[in-house]
Amino acid sequence: MNKDQVSGKVDQATGKVKEKVGETVGNQRLANEGLADQLKGAAKETWGNAKEVAHDNAEEQRREAERNTTETRERLANKVQDMKERVNEKIDQHRKPA
Repeated sequence: MNKDQVSGKVDQATGKVKEKVGETVGNQRLANEGLADQLKGAAKETWGNAKEVAHDNAEEQRREAERNTTETRERLANKVQDMKERVNEKIDQHRKPA
């Protein structure tokens, strides 16, 4: 959970309290402010949700790229070793016995 999600939830809760208090005491301005706070909080929380998903996806892509890089490096290292062994075998075939 990130700060936007937390802040959004707090704004929503505060807004609900303001709205109920405003309705109870007959203060429409306070009730309207409460509703506005709830809307602002919902927007913040949604923004926080989007940021969290984007961060999680970026992190997963980074890990996947790292895995791919490691696998590619290992394949190349194996190919280099294989080529080295084959070349050395050919060289050995052309050596004159001592």
